Amino acid sequence: MSIETDVSKPSQAEPVRRARGRPRKAVHERDDGNRRQELLRAAARLFRQQGFGATSTRDIATAAGMRSGSPFYHFENKEALLAAVMQEGMKSALQRQASAMDTAVAQAAACGHTLSARECFRVLVRSHFEVLLGPDSDFIPVMLYEWRSLSAAQRSEVNRLKDSYEAVWVPVLKALHASGELHGDPALARMMLFGALNWSVQWYDPARQATLDDLTASVVHLFLKRLE
Repeated sequence: MSIETDVSKPSQAEPVRRARGRPRKAVHERDDGNRRQELLRAAARLFRQQGFGATSTRDIATAAGMRSGSPFYHFENKEALLAAVMQEGMKSALQRQASAMDTAVAQAAACGHTLSARECFRVLVRSHFEVLLGPDSDFIPVMLYEWRSLSAAQRSEVNRLKDSYEAVWVPVLKALHASGELHGDPALARMMLFGALNWSVQWYDPARQATLDDLTASVVHLFLKRLE
């Protein structure tokens, strides 16, 4: 059975009809990754400063130096942009955490020893403070503030990333519990630990408070017992 493939071309007198829908992007508007990242950073900053409900896509486009309709070339709506901000924040947190651990392991190996559970704990806490309070730190606070604005499906994806992030802490906390340096159930300790660390986005002022290293030292002192 043959299929006819000869389609006659429209005559010159017939106007060529354009497909309906959004117009094709101009060259300068095409997503090369950078424009999307600019949108995410601008959205994260405004969502954190003004709140999700009080921030319009026009606000975000203006902050990113784009036309008011440009965000819709990259995200279906403002809710999708919010979900992307949270997902990007968790992906970045995972990368920072892995990099911090890899660096610490390499430095320890160069000195001829392996990291103890206590040293791993210190690295993880310091990395988490960097995620919460360091450069480009608007993403995770938005997740903490605007969690209920996500749909169930969006929360599921962010939760998957969050579980991967926290999974790195589980064997460390279990090892500290086994050694007697951490009292109480490791699972409960993990939730209390993240609750305490995450709340620092509400009160920390780098101009008036301690450094991130000072905060890390305080957390280690508060949560872990030093063995004799």
